[in-house]
Amino acid sequence: MKPGATLGLSHGFLLGYLDSIGESFPEDMDVVAVCPKGMGPSVRRLYEQGKEVNGAGINSSFAVHQDKSGKATDLALGWGVALGSPFMFETTLTSEYKSDIYGERGILLGAVHGIVESLYRRYQRQGMSPEEAFKQSCESITGNIVKTISKIGIKAVYEELSADDKKIFEEAYSASYMPAKEILQEIYDEVASGNEIRTVIMHGERLDRYPVGKIDGTDTWQVGERVRAARNEDDIPLNPFTAGVYVATMMAQIDVLQEAGHPYSEIVNESVIEAVDSLCPYMHYRGVAFMVDNCSFTAKTGSRKWAPRFDYILDQLAYTAVDNGKPVDSALIKSFLENPVHEAVTECCKLRPTVDISVDSASSTKEIVIE
Repeated sequence: MKPGATLGLSHGFLLGYLDSIGESFPEDMDVVAVCPKGMGPSVRRLYEQGKEVNGAGINSSFAVHQDKSGKATDLALGWGVALGSPFMFETTLTSEYKSDIYGERGILLGAVHGIVESLYRRYQRQGMSPEEAFKQSCESITGNIVKTISKIGIKAVYEELSADDKKIFEEAYSASYMPAKEILQEIYDEVASGNEIRTVIMHGERLDRYPVGKIDGTDTWQVGERVRAARNEDDIPLNPFTAGVYVATMMAQIDVLQEAGHPYSEIVNESVIEAVDSLCPYMHYRGVAFMVDNCSFTAKTGSRKWAPRFDYILDQLAYTAVDNGKPVDSALIKSFLENPVHEAVTECCKLRPTVDISVDSASSTKEIVIE
């Protein structure tokens, strides 16, 4: 690049790679990032909706990594406005790539994939039909739980349950939080150390010999296609056990980021808003397997690597604890209800797009689907 040029990034992965090999950007240029909190098609669709509905758009983070010209902040903010982001929050490029690569392996994609697989099998063992098991696991998450979080917050999922369902939620939450956090802490450490970035790069180098296959041929996702084809939105359940597992995993992801020093604006947008306002609506429309098969190479690699870990640890540690009658950890539930992130989520809910993303409307977006 020419001296005095500006390098604009939509993700911090490149800095993570440079860090991992001991290199850095040339010092004679501006380096900025504008990172929408959603995948490309949803960014474009909400931008186009904004032509008709004021304020429709996906929030972005922005970072100024190098400011040689003295105008890098203005450039980044202008770029964000051009993308249609109604609100932008400041971060650093290092913080962005750590939280983003970590998040997509967690509740954004990898963890929800693992949660659904584990609950789908569990509910069938309890006597449900495959279709009902899918409704009570996947449909409950993408159809009801995330909609509640999107509009009125994480804690509202619990508060709106009946007294009996709150007890079921508490059992699932109490049993799932620490197993999920164990995996999430490992993911964060792997990302922060550069190991996860090296994994993605090495995977790319093997692609010509080992092409990435699709996951949508398994029983879970084949049943999911039939359930979606016959779906009545009014009949989608909000299963309290499913809610407890999902919310426990989301809160564990949030707590790992808090403990690592990430700001609330980044935590909420990366681990909550992006999940419930961008990715889950697409999962609800096309399926979790579709998202895994058609997301970015970095996210796809991470989801396939970590989803089985969530699946196994929940099945082996969380669900067995519930089945063996392990008492609810009241301190853990109290910590959940009093977590300061809820106030931040409430404020961010006020900044959400003024409309829900339209996943099936006409768009100029060219979506490339892996066949």
